[in-house]
Amino acid sequence: MFATFLGLGLGVAILGPTFQDLARNVNRNISSLSLIFVGRASGFLCGSMMGGVLFDCMNDFLLMGMSMLATTVGLYIIPLCKRAVLLIVMMSVLGTSIGILDTGGNILILALWGDKGAPHMQSLHFGFALGAFLAPLLAKLALGTSVSAENHTEPAFQPPATNGSSEADSAPLFGLPDDMNLFWAYAFIGAYIFIVSVFLFALFFKKSSRQERAKVSAQAYRRAEYHKTLLCLLFLFFFFYVGAEITYGSYIFSFATTYAGMEESEAAGLNSIFWGTFAACRGLAIFFAACLQPGTMIVLSNIGSLASSLFLVLFNKNPLCLWIATSVYGASMATTFPSGISWIEQYTTISGKSAAFLVIGAALGDMAIPAVIGVVEGQYPDLPIVLYSCLGSAIFTAVIFPVLYKLASLPLESEDKKAVPSISRL
Repeated sequence: MFATFLGLGLGVAILGPTFQDLARNVNRNISSLSLIFVGRASGFLCGSMMGGVLFDCMNDFLLMGMSMLATTVGLYIIPLCKRAVLLIVMMSVLGTSIGILDTGGNILILALWGDKGAPHMQSLHFGFALGAFLAPLLAKLALGTSVSAENHTEPAFQPPATNGSSEADSAPLFGLPDDMNLFWAYAFIGAYIFIVSVFLFALFFKKSSRQERAKVSAQAYRRAEYHKTLLCLLFLFFFFYVGAEITYGSYIFSFATTYAGMEESEAAGLNSIFWGTFAACRGLAIFFAACLQPGTMIVLSNIGSLASSLFLVLFNKNPLCLWIATSVYGASMATTFPSGISWIEQYTTISGKSAAFLVIGAALGDMAIPAVIGVVEGQYPDLPIVLYSCLGSAIFTAVIFPVLYKLASLPLESEDKKAVPSISRL
């Protein structure tokens, strides 16, 4: 499963560093191709909903293998697209398969290990973080040499998209890109994901997934009294948590250069330290999860994110404080999502539809909060809106988790009449 989410992280993160090259490949400028992100996000939401239904009625390994295979095909086709509409459609298809994989990975960990799967859940999400960290490096290795070797005479990428739609209409649907390194970057990731899909199909033929899942379900089925309320509150929890994570990671560079007065190289370093500590702590969380309960890790993460975001707001123009607080903030945000999934499974059984519902909450936060912050920041450029949003989200998650714990600690509706979970589950 680690290998699956490593490929997932590579497939998701490769778009950012290759976006300009893809735009050049379809003869568009970057601003006119922004729908590519909307297409992928829409596909991800659809995939998450589909996965929630399909994983309740299909073999887990078979469905994940098919989704990995579809992701492989999408990664090979995307750099060959010569029309913008086709590229957006393919990104939407890719987003659908990624959404199924994201939902399925969480479901499979819960199905195989139940409420004992916290270290495995942390390992799963560390794989995604590591893949997202490696993707820009892979793109730099594949594209850096060719891009720097090109003798550009234009001040910026200005494709001849203003010549009317006749050129776009006459362009072929598919074709090799002018820069073959773009194709090889996607092909390498596609080849890796294909290899992982082969192993998933092999696991399917062993027919172990459904048997193990049935065994765990029979032994540990439980339903909290306020099951639906817990899911809705955790939906909001993930909405604000993921929204803050993506907002800070997306806007910290521009904030550091325009508001804090940092040089671009320093701002890039600040951005890197956030994602670096984020990935590193997800790796360390694999070991922490073996000796700490998921609820304890959530509490520690909430305290760290609340303290660091407050520190960022109070000392938003001090470079040293920005470096320290950003490091702590990245580390604090690392374990919250996988810990949240593991924590809720301790109190109420999470089905495929329930897991999909939680993943959709995170995806909507990913889409909505950065978009809203971007608009508000444009209206109030003299205020550190990004930091305010992070502090507000930290306060919300810190307040809502005790409510979640209180509701979860109420008596269970259990088939086997198990005892009420004790406070040691925190």
